[in-house]
Amino acid sequence: MSAEEAAGIATEALLRLSRDPDQIGRFLAFSGIGPEMIRQAAAEPGFLAGVLEFYMTDEPLLLALCENAGIRPTMIAAARYALAGGLEDHA
Repeated sequence: MSAEEAAGIATEALLRLSRDPDQIGRFLAFSGIGPEMIRQAAAEPGFLAGVLEFYMTDEPLLLALCENAGIRPTMIAAARYALAGGLEDHA
């Protein structure tokens, strides 16, 4: 999977999170950033991988994303891997 394709999947995941006040609140707590910092954080390396990691920690949320986006759950893991540069860099 290309980095561009992975970024597209992660961006869609972030957009879906932003539409759900409860989930975006959980994500902000998970990531340790405030709502005013999302745009700035999104430009940081690894942020989009972190969005996908958040989904991967919550199976019902992950499955809902995949169903709504029409992608397989394994694509989320592949996108996370592509964005993070491999497990050896982000253990």
